Amino acid sequence: MSGDARKRAEGLSYLCGFGNQHSSEAVPGALPQGRNSPQRAPLGLYAEQLSGTAFTEPRAHNRRSWLYRIRPSAAHPPFARTGNGTLRTAPFRQTVPDPNRLRWDPLPEPAAGTDFLASLWTLGGNGDVAQRTGMAVHLYHATASMERVFSDADGELLIVPEKGGLLLHTEFGQLHAEPGHVALIPRGVRFRVELLDATARGYVCENYGSPFRLPELGPIGANGLANPRDFLAPVAAYEDVEGPVEVVNKFCGNLWAATYDHSPLDVVAWHGNHVPYVYDLRRFNVMGTISYDHPDPSIFTVLTSPSDTPGLAGVDFVVFAPRWLVGEDTFRPPYFHRNVMSEYMGLIEGAYDAKAEGFVPGGGSLHNMMSAHGPDRETWERASTAELRPQKLDDGLAFMFETRWPVALTPHALRAEHLQQRYDDVWRGFERHFRPAH
Repeated sequence: MSGDARKRAEGLSYLCGFGNQHSSEAVPGALPQGRNSPQRAPLGLYAEQLSGTAFTEPRAHNRRSWLYRIRPSAAHPPFARTGNGTLRTAPFRQTVPDPNRLRWDPLPEPAAGTDFLASLWTLGGNGDVAQRTGMAVHLYHATASMERVFSDADGELLIVPEKGGLLLHTEFGQLHAEPGHVALIPRGVRFRVELLDATARGYVCENYGSPFRLPELGPIGANGLANPRDFLAPVAAYEDVEGPVEVVNKFCGNLWAATYDHSPLDVVAWHGNHVPYVYDLRRFNVMGTISYDHPDPSIFTVLTSPSDTPGLAGVDFVVFAPRWLVGEDTFRPPYFHRNVMSEYMGLIEGAYDAKAEGFVPGGGSLHNMMSAHGPDRETWERASTAELRPQKLDDGLAFMFETRWPVALTPHALRAEHLQQRYDDVWRGFERHFRPAH
């Protein structure tokens, strides 16, 4: 939370490009040339491969990196179970999936000294982590930087800050994420979270399935949506720390801890494409109608995790970024809808154009599959009578985790004091306007 930390964060350098075969070395000569695993790695380092996909997956989808580190990852004592806190994992079988529309206010204030890992609060999810299918929705509200190191063997973590900046220390280097950014920590990558402000709050999508990739563009062509060059990967930066460091591993839904005699963030050089990155959502190149009708929200997809059915994602990450509305004779906010997909929506800043009240930054709503949803009455009345001049939406930044399966809730999400009890009321009072012709 010091000014020095923020200064370091704002001065970081990056490698750009989504899915690129990056390479980086913190010390000149640390990266071997012409081979991955020489008989003796340079500078007395250890060569190690980190695979995020199976060896034989298609080349275009294969994720792996070679790391050159001070100590091999294998040099650690046994892990022992530790408490899970409010972190939960699929399969979610403690509650019956709920068809009702649900909405939550932001997480309440945590106790002093709560770090990112301890603050993780699982709302729900789907699939089966042991089968590497599905996803989970978590929220965080932290008041302290992590002294320990965390890794998730169950899936990759898409972190969506809503309040407070983060400096992410990873095996590959450092990333700076502020509200309006997203950060992706791949499966198995160790990291810790340093707060740049007194408190930090936001959302996390844990993706158990195929790694997130950029969506196909189809008829859009070669450009648009999230541009690959705007994804920033860290440059190598290592910790040469001797002494006890707690390392926590999430494995098949449970947390396991071990005390290392050194920092595992000791990678001096690396190359590959299984890497963390940060992306500024305001750089999203929004596509939309310039004639009539509101496009389906799939046009706002930033990242997608494909399933075994083409076009049907395990989870999509969608952003409603600043954009112009110009549709003629068109109801411009999102329309009334029932969807085979399930949608968890959050708000990073400002207001969402389909909800006039009650949906606040740090809060979220869940519309499970085939639940009817859409604009509230006030929004419908305003948009139905508005003069349709070109309109710039630039006072809000909302997002959605959209998934092919219903989201089952955790018991603590169903009992939460910040669960809004009268969310259905936003659709009350719609009058009958139908008058059949005689």
